[in-house]
This record gives sequence, structure tokens and C-alpha cells, in this order.
Amino acid sequence: MATVILLRHGRTTANATGVLAGRSRGVDLDEVGRAQAGRSAERLAAVRLERIVTSPLARCRQTAAAVAEQQPAATGVQTDTGLLECDYGDWTGRPLKELAREKLWATVQQQPSAAAFPGGESLPAMMARAAGAVRRLDAEVAATAGPEAVWVAVSHGDIIKAVLADALGLHLDSFQRIVVDPASVSVVRYTGARPYVAGMNTHAGDLSWLTPPRRRGRRRGRSTDAPVGGGTGPE
Repeated sequence: MATVILLRHGRTTANATGVLAGRSRGVDLDEVGRAQAGRSAERLAAVRLERIVTSPLARCRQTAAAVAEQQPAATGVQTDTGLLECDYGDWTGRPLKELAREKLWATVQQQPSAAAFPGGESLPAMMARAAGAVRRLDAEVAATAGPEAVWVAVSHGDIIKAVLADALGLHLDSFQRIVVDPASVSVVRYTGARPYVAGMNTHAGDLSWLTPPRRRGRRRGRSTDAPVGGGTGPE
């Protein structure tokens, strides 16, 4: 299988004002968010991306566009509804400080596996949708570009947390222990044996090691075994 870079969109006007944007339309990156997206795009410029896939919402498409500008060989940006934000239903567009007084808030925080948003999606359904979409897209990339391929999925905080929890083999009730900041980069490599989480919530640093070196002759595939003792790391 391939390697996916999970990129959260940059900060938005809703993030800055403490509103749960959900699937609301017209929520754009603010000035800080545009700068964050630009910095993440610069980090990813060193990586040979086979595909750029994004949630259909504007804040993710704007972030993905910044990445695409740094990838002259990319064939454009693809949208996929599997990466769409959680449907928060009646909670959508409400201030977080107001939602924190709702009885459901404690369930969302402490037992997400039992949480379903009124008029919206349950968190277990969100996790199944998001993890399934990333695994499906990853298999498509690997089938067309090979197991060493790297691609990027631009999505939302709770979506990326759910995908990381799935990759780590965590129960959904543990996903609130994961932090995914705006414009942060996380990395998952899927294999036939298991997923490997190579980075979480990173904000800086060289990512060129994600692009495998071109070798002459027959390429030797990477082992799917876990490196006992920690391994040697990237060259």
C-alpha cells in the first residue's frame, strides 16, 4: 500500500471565533490560516505527491490549492466526500462555549462511541466513513502508482483524528486523546500487515524523506515487518 499525508486545513474564521463550523458553507481560511496553509505547502513541496485529495468544503479546497501550487507535476486536486467534515446536525454553527453546556458534550468528550449528533451523524459512523475513505483512496493510489507512492488527504480535525485512531488500532473512545492542529501534518503508511503512523500533528521539519529515492534496476520493496529495536530511520 502507499503512504498518506493527512493535512488539516488552516485556521478559519469559525475557528478564530469559537464556532462549530461543521458543514456550513462560506467558512474560509482567515489570514492566519492562509499563512499556515502556505507553510504546510512549502513543507510538502519536497515530496513527490502522486495525488492531492480534499474534502469538498471551501477551507480544505483552499488549503489543497496552496499545496497544488507547490506541486507542478500534480494533475490537479480531487474532491472526495469521504473526507467531508462530520455532520454535527443541530450543533452546526453554534458557539462551542454554548455547546459545552449540553448534556451530549460530556459523551462526546468521554465516550465518543456513544455520541450521535441530533439531526446529524454519529461519531462511530464518522470514523467508519473517514477511515474507509482513506484506505480506499490509498489502495487506488498504490494500484496506479505503486506501493512507494505518497499522496495527501486534506481534511478536518475530527476526521483526521479518527483516521489516526484507526491506524493506531485505538478504540474510538480514545480518539479525543489525539491532537490535530490547523495545517498540521500527520503521516500514515498502510501495508498488508498493518498501518504505520510515521508522524502526528507536526508543524515544521523536512518531509523530503517521504519520497523514496529512485534506484536503478529492480526496486526492492520495503519490508512490512516492524523494526525491532527501532530501526535505522529514513536516510
